[in-house]
Amino acid sequence: MYAIIEDSGTQIKVAEGEEIAIDRRDVGDEKVLRFDRVLLVGDAESDKPAKIGAPYVKGASVAAEVLGEFKGTKIDVIKFKRRKGYRRKQGHRQGYLRVKITGIKA
Repeated sequence: MYAIIEDSGTQIKVAEGEEIAIDRRDVGDEKVLRFDRVLLVGDAESDKPAKIGAPYVKGASVAAEVLGEFKGTKIDVIKFKRRKGYRRKQGHRQGYLRVKITGIKA
């Protein structure tokens, strides 16, 4: 079974047992996250058509276990104007949260 969820403005295709990276957020001591904004739920093995939401599938949710936080690769933001002596360089590393999908409820 698979689902397409919306989180922080991005759409992510997930399946049970899969590990994904999402934008970091404050979860406190919680070990389980629940995603309620499910756009599509389908099953590759069955002949039944996928449930498509308008915009979300009613009653569907995806449960995930929080594994930990990590940082992405560093990107350089460079501003430059030719012949003006204007150069600015700034680095950025995005924070992510690694989660493991434990269950999909249609």
